[in-house]
Amino acid sequence: MVRSRHTQGEATWQHLVRTIVSALVDYPEAVEVQQVDGETTCILEVRVSPEDIGKVIGRQGRNIAALRTLLHAAGAKERKHVLLEVLEDRPTTTRP
Repeated sequence: MVRSRHTQGEATWQHLVRTIVSALVDYPEAVEVQQVDGETTCILEVRVSPEDIGKVIGRQGRNIAALRTLLHAAGAKERKHVLLEVLEDRPTTTRP
């Protein structure tokens, strides 16, 4: 998979995810969305602050499931399988 140029629909997916996730979290400035494209698959990687992971996932995974459903429907129009991954930036700590 390659990070490459995006079609209009794909750039919209990234913007959609950033907008929705930013509205859910306490630290919207920490939201980062990266896109990795394949021929038939697009992976959107979302990074948020560790305190906001639970807000993005939601109770029993409802928020993330709803967002994945939206992306699945949008991807079907472009004939792409869109995957959403939530990544946590772990603080670098040294253990004694």
